[in-house]
Amino acid sequence: MRLGSGEPARVSRPRGWAALSLLLAGAAATPAAAQRPEYVSPAGTSYFAQADTGAVARAESALALAPHDVNRVIQLGLAQAAVRQYREAIETYTRGLGVAPDNALLYRYRGHRYISVREFPHALADLERGVRLDTTNYDIWYHLGVVHYLRGEFGTAAQAFARARPMAPNDNELAGSTDWLWMSLSRAGRRNEAAAVLNTLRDSLQVPAGYAYVQRLRLYQGRLKPENLISPADTADIQLATLAYGIGNWYLVAGDTVRARTYFRRAVASGGWPAFGFIAAEVELVRLR
Repeated sequence: MRLGSGEPARVSRPRGWAALSLLLAGAAATPAAAQRPEYVSPAGTSYFAQADTGAVARAESALALAPHDVNRVIQLGLAQAAVRQYREAIETYTRGLGVAPDNALLYRYRGHRYISVREFPHALADLERGVRLDTTNYDIWYHLGVVHYLRGEFGTAAQAFARARPMAPNDNELAGSTDWLWMSLSRAGRRNEAAAVLNTLRDSLQVPAGYAYVQRLRLYQGRLKPENLISPADTADIQLATLAYGIGNWYLVAGDTVRARTYFRRAVASGGWPAFGFIAAEVELVRLR
């Protein structure tokens, strides 16, 4: 099921939730200077979480009142992820799986966060378990496609995105899954199928102005030139990483590895380290050495 739908899970209170409360309290009191990095890049750059402005603390308090409520576990994990506390979110979802070991959403969210910290084998294991538990969840198929793509398993990634795409809950997700499907098919050498996917996309998608995946799709369709894809308004780190990776991959598909490297480096220079585009750019730069 999708987050927020249906009744919250009702399960027995597990051992260890008191310890989790103490752990969370200790983490909140840890000075910024003593923070562990969430991720250390292949180049040795450490990336850290952002400061909590209150959402994590509120979610912790809510969970403490009902520690057996899986929906509150998920809400805490989402609050942590919003400030890039990805390892903390992984710990939260792991505790949740102690409560509900067959909850597909917990595997979906933990799998996503394993991608964020570049632990692809763990991400793959979680998402494969999640999809076995629920074959109708768009997000599980989408993130399963992402992790296969990052592992260079482009044909398998295409299968996952093809499963996700008809289940897209809105036009934002339709654009995203179409984009990744095009990239996966293109990288698998299935150019005709990739072109056919673009032909099925509606011209009018209800998405925010400048939505990165729509901009990238316009590049693939030949409606935008690569040099025009990134505008002066594109200053957010995630946006820059997403756009720059799309351009770099477009050049890579065309066989231009020099320009591809340039844009992959630009994606990494954006600082948007949680973005799938940033992660994929890191992977590509290693492959292109």
